[in-house]
Amino acid sequence: MIVWLALPFIQRAVLAGLILGALLAILGIFVVLRRMAFFSDGIAHASLAGVAVGVLANTNPLLTALGISAVLAVIMAWLERKTKIASDAIVGLIFTGGMATGVILLALKSGYQPELVSFLFGNILSIQWSELWLMVVLAALIVAFLLLNYKRLALMVLNPEIAHLSGVPVTLYQTLLYVTVAASAVLGIKMLGVALLSALLIVPVSTAKLIAKSFRGLMLWSVIMSELTVITGIALSIQLNLPTGAVIVLCGLMLFLLTLAGSKLFNR
Repeated sequence: MIVWLALPFIQRAVLAGLILGALLAILGIFVVLRRMAFFSDGIAHASLAGVAVGVLANTNPLLTALGISAVLAVIMAWLERKTKIASDAIVGLIFTGGMATGVILLALKSGYQPELVSFLFGNILSIQWSELWLMVVLAALIVAFLLLNYKRLALMVLNPEIAHLSGVPVTLYQTLLYVTVAASAVLGIKMLGVALLSALLIVPVSTAKLIAKSFRGLMLWSVIMSELTVITGIALSIQLNLPTGAVIVLCGLMLFLLTLAGSKLFNR
């Protein structure tokens, strides 16, 4: 692994994995507590429309996917407040609409699209320096927002009524949470792909819940579990020459099972 770290593309992959691992772990706490797993999965798939726009316009698909996903997140939050449609149905509408739009737009451009494949199935080893710097800036902004407002967000997630009575602008924070989840999901699909992205939002937090005793402890353990998952997954995928995103997810599930077994033995 030390020899591999001398290679620039491995360096970019490790840095991106550490940054995204911490970001998705912290955000995953609110996703799990708010039961937004389907939302994160849906917005990742719907971002295919943004990727397609970037491919057709010959621009960075990551930027167009970020913009369109943020707009879709705001639309979802608005529909939840203004209509009687169930939340999962709204996500399903956006999910299928975004995917269908992306497929149709991509059909307009012939030829093999390697950039598209990396978004669909994930390829952290193909991350470029420009994408890495974009991840650094956005991740720093999102983490700063989450840490500065985590008490308000936690109260809103756990009990929206009490949060409203306490003076928390629930509507605003809910919309901002949706937008941050959408942005983080788009950043994460470069590493895991649209099919596996939600795993890194859910698995580390679920593992941390087995041992954490407080909200702050949950945040700390979630980051630790996520970073262990990412680094182990990258190392094993390179050693075994297997798809990195899939190996990362399986490492996370294995860590969850080991932690679950250990917690059961400790309780006994």
